[in-house]
Amino acid sequence: QVQLVESGGGLVQAGGSLRLSCAASGSIFRINSMGWYRQAPGKQRELVARIISGGSTNYADSVKGRFTISRDNAKNTVLLQMNSLKPEDTAVYYCNANVGVVSKYDYWGQGTQVTVSS
Repeated sequence: QVQLVESGGGLVQAGGSLRLSCAASGSIFRINSMGWYRQAPGKQRELVARIISGGSTNYADSVKGRFTISRDNAKNTVLLQMNSLKPEDTAVYYCNANVGVVSKYDYWGQGTQVTVSS
């Protein structure tokens, strides 16, 4: 089992910044990727940003240039720096880790609310 503990999030005005942190612990043999997804009310969960084990990153088009994902491999922690936040960024943000070698599994954090007021 892998546990993901998230921190950060909260309420911020448009144009402001927040930082999300996610720490992975447990039976971690190999982390293939870690990242953040979000789900707004009435919408499907979507990828926000992801960092692959080799260091490459993927971002949703809507956050490119505003959000930055980084990872501390020694601590199995992933950070999401969110700048220039917009009301449409309001959602529950979930940390994700894809773990395993032959069999790969997705693990999820409990979610943290990000609310951006206009």
